[in-house]
Amino acid sequence: MKVLNFGSLNIDRVYKVVDFVQPGETVLSADYQEFCGGKGLNQSIALARAGVSVYHAGAVGGDGEQLKRALEEAGVKIPFLQVLQQPSGHAVIEVDKSGQNRIIVTAGTNGRIREDYIDGVLEYFEKGDILLLQNEISNIPYIIKRAKASGMQIVLNPSPVNEALYEYPLDLVDIFILNEKEGTALAGVTECDPGKILDCLEKKYPESIFVLTLGADGVCYRGKGEHWRQEAFPVKVVDTTAAGDTFCGYFLAEYVNGKKPAEALLTATRASAIAVGRNGASPSIPTMGEVEDLFQ
Repeated sequence: MKVLNFGSLNIDRVYKVVDFVQPGETVLSADYQEFCGGKGLNQSIALARAGVSVYHAGAVGGDGEQLKRALEEAGVKIPFLQVLQQPSGHAVIEVDKSGQNRIIVTAGTNGRIREDYIDGVLEYFEKGDILLLQNEISNIPYIIKRAKASGMQIVLNPSPVNEALYEYPLDLVDIFILNEKEGTALAGVTECDPGKILDCLEKKYPESIFVLTLGADGVCYRGKGEHWRQEAFPVKVVDTTAAGDTFCGYFLAEYVNGKKPAEALLTATRASAIAVGRNGASPSIPTMGEVEDLFQ
């Protein structure tokens, strides 16, 4: 079983502020740093650091050498990565005094994923292999349809939510890994009630599995007749930027390794607890050894 992440790669520009900038306001940043990021890159690195062999497909520009290097150094396989003439994607991230973040992303080369390139990548994968997707690159519907036709298992982290997402062939997705806001939007409910969100999602996509992350309230699992809940670990929050990506990568890694849902939820929650206590996106993602050492 091979794992392919068809995902974004961004240069993260992180600004530390006391409070988030308000409309019409100018503030001084207490600190500025650049990191390698993008949900795609982060989740590939999380998978690799969790011990899974993962391929990453996507695009960078001529300014993306650091992104390629970050993937390679983490052990991610990148024979399919393409380099285009346009600038790489990047994100502007505010992190406030409590460690919460607000993020603006520009697509760059992530928005130039063409169908012929997709076809060429998917030729190397077959029935039973796993495809991981987020919503930060172009041509997601085409990727889903082509991969499903090949018999691949589709795992989707539907972030960020936008109008285009509602037109995707979401009935082809095998596993959704999503947070409360994303779950509320896809379920079509007006309140962030985990039970209602999962009930509605199950009715809309009865063949799918749902992993609903709830921040400090933990995570819920629903699907195939199974219901699980995992509480979060109380930790001092430094930066939540890659917490969800860390959880996603670790949960999928445990799934690939045949772990039961309860075990996968526990390991992924432990890994994300470590990530929120560190600065940055990909640099905050722990290795499996670190997770095991801290929670043994």
